[in-house]
Amino acid sequence: MKPETSGKVKFGVWGLIIGAAIVMIIGFAWGGWLTGGTAQKMTDEAVLASQAAICVAQFMKQPNHEEKLKELEKVESWKRSEFIEKGGWDKMPGQEKAGSYVAQACAKGLEVLVSK
Repeated sequence: MKPETSGKVKFGVWGLIIGAAIVMIIGFAWGGWLTGGTAQKMTDEAVLASQAAICVAQFMKQPNHEEKLKELEKVESWKRSEFIEKGGWDKMPGQEKAGSYVAQACAKGLEVLVSK
């Protein structure tokens, strides 16, 4: 290989490496690119939020929901998730057992209704 060609190849490779690094920096910083872990975390949070909303809806669908809200208000805040679990509102349709965080998120959603 000629020295002129070797120099051009060297500069071309370095340009490619630096260009790829710049594209990655711009993509992750401003382009909205995500890593797999970040995408999984966002998905888990969205699923939990939707399950909590379903739990609140199931709670409010009960014919005696106003009485249950008053009972929930009397329960200590750290035991409210147990109250939700005992009532079975944290279980999604077709599920035998709910996820561990669903009752906690549901209790937080119901606390908004209790405080009104």
